[in-house]
Amino acid sequence: MAYKFVDNYRERGARKKLVELLSSRGIEDENVLKAIGKVPRHFFFDETFWNQSYKDIAFPIGDGQTISQPYTVAYQSELLHIKKGDKVLEIGTGSGYQTCILMELGANVFTIERQENIFNRTIQVLPGMGYRPTFFCGDGSKGIAEHAPYDKIIVTAGAPLVPEILLKQLKIGGILVIPVGDEKTQKMVTVIRVSETDYEKIVLDTFRFVPLVGDQAW
Repeated sequence: MAYKFVDNYRERGARKKLVELLSSRGIEDENVLKAIGKVPRHFFFDETFWNQSYKDIAFPIGDGQTISQPYTVAYQSELLHIKKGDKVLEIGTGSGYQTCILMELGANVFTIERQENIFNRTIQVLPGMGYRPTFFCGDGSKGIAEHAPYDKIIVTAGAPLVPEILLKQLKIGGILVIPVGDEKTQKMVTVIRVSETDYEKIVLDTFRFVPLVGDQAW
């Protein structure tokens, strides 16, 4: 993991090209594109692999986990329709890259990671970059009920179904974005809480995430 925070014209230029690529792939939310253009993705890579950090690819970060593909991060972020001050639950902190994008969009982020090694790295890296979400280590499939309800919930791992326990932690009018399918491929699903008992579900494009592991998942 890189702790030497150096961001020069080369990296800034690479981010600009990445933003242009994401725009060409259909990402339209200007705030999301600005956030992608601002967060130094190479900080989440070992310095040996900095040349990989602005490619539109996922990349291993250890313990069987990956830093998500920039397009996937932008796609999920766009679906959340973040407003400044939104209370957002992120399930699967991972490297923390998605966390930083959410914070650049103005969200108040509560983020939970199951893998202790990854959690311990991320709680060092993000504050060093100036990002201070509320961190938790534990089973994200159950959410974080004590801080509910949330305006938005984002799940960054593939689930076999939409956990009922997460739906109950959404505010009325809130949005949940979660990849649902088998352990190989998933469909991105948006769920809007319409009332105390009613939800609107929209099934979107196909993605591939690492599995969501926990009491309410695999």
